[in-house]
Amino acid sequence: MSMGAAVAAVVCVGAAVWLLGGRHSGARRAQMLLAGGGVVGAGAPPWQQLAGELRRVSGRLRFEWWAAVAGLVLAVLGASVLPVVAGAAGVPLLRRVRLAGEERRARERRGDAVIALCAALAGEVRAGRQPGEALLRAVRESGGLGDAPGAAVLAAVLAAARFGGDVPGALAAVARQPGAEGLLGLAACWRVAVDQGAGLAAGLDRLEGALRAERDQRADLRAQLAGARSTAVMLAALPVLGLALGAALGADPLHVLLHTGAGLGCLLVGGLLEGLGMWWAMRIVRGAEAA
Repeated sequence: MSMGAAVAAVVCVGAAVWLLGGRHSGARRAQMLLAGGGVVGAGAPPWQQLAGELRRVSGRLRFEWWAAVAGLVLAVLGASVLPVVAGAAGVPLLRRVRLAGEERRARERRGDAVIALCAALAGEVRAGRQPGEALLRAVRESGGLGDAPGAAVLAAVLAAARFGGDVPGALAAVARQPGAEGLLGLAACWRVAVDQGAGLAAGLDRLEGALRAERDQRADLRAQLAGARSTAVMLAALPVLGLALGAALGADPLHVLLHTGAGLGCLLVGGLLEGLGMWWAMRIVRGAEAA
């Protein structure tokens, strides 16, 4: 066994002892006291307790920090500081990926909220309420845009509807938020209905149908591109599988990559090609989604 593997084994054993023994010993003593000296159940097996602790820690650890954790593990196994540097450099990159995913989900939630608002407003108008009162009730029933920034901006629309202000202008201002672009259609329907006396409910029905069709089209396109994205990620993970197979065969690939000149050159060129390949594949997928 190499020195790095021995150190990793000691670290894992120490963590397991701390998680299973020291961390829960106080809880067991408190359970004995609260039980009044009675029989206390043995609880879950140690391996289940360890799995629960690992799940709890991984749930609190943000996505981007797994790069640093992986770099630290590889540094211990390979007895080199280079994986730590690479893991630290990967943290901001993975943070950008996480923030982009959160922004995309927030944009989708706003789009769904706009569709729900149009449907609720059409129902209120059909019930015989005036447009301003119908908008106030529709916002309350649909929950606004579903997030705190959207609720703060939508307050201007509610104030305009309540006091006879420029509702289309306020809706156009809210529509600048990503995912809320459908409010531009609502502003146009409002302006035509109020200024020219056209049917607001009919226009809202057509707007809701168009927004739903656009959302379903985006979802269908994303489902079709999921296979291409998964293939790119799988191909990017193949070098990791190769390292694992080499270690299983006793070739010690980490030592070759981290402690020899040829290995460092292969690591640099391979990492550069890997990054360029992932960037190009994701660029193609994002271009297809944008089109």
